[in-house]
Amino acid sequence: MKMKRMNSVLITGGSSGIGEALAVACAQRGVRKIFLCGRDAARLATVVKKCEEAQRQKLEDWRIEGLDDSNRPIPNSPILQSSNPHVEGRVLDVTDEVAVRAWIEECNAVAPLEVVFSNAGIGTGSESEENVRRTFATNIGGGLNVVLPTIELFRRNPVAPDGTPRRRQIVITASIAGYAPLSTCPSYAATKAAMKSWALSLRGMLKGEGIWVNVICPGFIRSRITDRNTCPMPFFMEADRAAKIILDRVDRNIGLIAFPWPMRFGVWLLASLPWRLSEFISRLLPEKTSSGKCKGHEGKKIAF
Repeated sequence: MKMKRMNSVLITGGSSGIGEALAVACAQRGVRKIFLCGRDAARLATVVKKCEEAQRQKLEDWRIEGLDDSNRPIPNSPILQSSNPHVEGRVLDVTDEVAVRAWIEECNAVAPLEVVFSNAGIGTGSESEENVRRTFATNIGGGLNVVLPTIELFRRNPVAPDGTPRRRQIVITASIAGYAPLSTCPSYAATKAAMKSWALSLRGMLKGEGIWVNVICPGFIRSRITDRNTCPMPFFMEADRAAKIILDRVDRNIGLIAFPWPMRFGVWLLASLPWRLSEFISRLLPEKTSSGKCKGHEGKKIAF
């Protein structure tokens, strides 16, 4: 299914990694209203500037393409529908339920939201109690704080300002790590498995209401999390390439967006094996310890 053109988007975790790449890619595609949140004001401001510059360039491209030989606008040209671009960044912690709900409502008042990316998430590091609780609070609690108010908002506003059915789409970032139990990152894998299962279940539940839900399960993508990794990261991918894959599939309303395919196949196979064999293989995977080294790979230098 090909979705209506995206005009307004909200992205959590938009100050780095996949969130930053999605924001810039949306701007490059001509999305007019972009709302971002993140925890670091300086990084967020940098991403906002990148998006504003990308929007200006896209509008200029459309301006040139949208004129006939007499410099008159061509009917139905995108430039005629793309005035007043707007990018807004908000310093926000997604674990703050009240603040997140208020921010979503504020953004929707500026421009009716069409696509909401629940993307904010963290890695665990060492499996200390503090880190485990923070991982669950951010990756699951933070996701709930974004998705639940969005569902409520979409149910209240099924029609676009022009009277046509409104594009209402929720995109949840999980991970390839959510396909199978992984002893190397128990908390992270568990939170991503929960979000993957919830997203796909919501997709079936909300389909009849015209609200579409998609879940992203990427492999190793350039981010602040992977920048700290010292373990092997097969099929490593830059964030801008990942953003293109994600947006292309979101526009086609693909329910499960998992890539790259060799990693997707590998974790699917791991999850399909008898439990004892799966557990044995999982124990062989390199584990990132609190010292930043990989158990069993201490002497190996890996550059990405």
